[in-house]
Amino acid sequence: MSRLGKQPVTIPSGVDVTFTDRVLTVKGPKGTLTLPMREEVDFVIEGAEITLSPANQTKAAGALWGTYAALTRNLITGVTEGFSKVLEIEGVGYRMEVQGNKLTLSVGFSHPVLLEVPEGMTVEVEKNTATVTGIDKHAVGQFAANIRKVKPPEPYKGKGIHYKGEYIIRKQGKKAV
Repeated sequence: MSRLGKQPVTIPSGVDVTFTDRVLTVKGPKGTLTLPMREEVDFVIEGAEITLSPANQTKAAGALWGTYAALTRNLITGVTEGFSKVLEIEGVGYRMEVQGNKLTLSVGFSHPVLLEVPEGMTVEVEKNTATVTGIDKHAVGQFAANIRKVKPPEPYKGKGIHYKGEYIIRKQGKKAV
């Protein structure tokens, strides 16, 4: 039994939720998101609440019940508030800058690394931090992971790109004998 699936998902005012042909569409003040639903989960919209339930008593249906409940909550949160990830860059001469819809990273390579900002997402750079914001939680997290993947933090000095608040386990350097 899913604890997340048992709780009904509330629809705030200003958000329009429709369910046609096994596709959930959520429209809100920040935009529109869609989610294809599988047959293992039943979906009912009653007033300002969405109720999910497993369609049958299989193990997969129980697992997908909670998963789709969480995904539905993320869609509603995305179109009302949005999501953001904050990345920090550390290292001498390391910097980030945004030019139009391209993010330029100078992280010690012989050339700058150019990343194209996906549609519907914004990147704001201030000193050594970059904030990735958007309405789709998965897309924001994936783009932030792609930025971090360019130069992950190394364990000796901590140089590289990391999430704000991420703890980097440091190693001890060589000892003089």
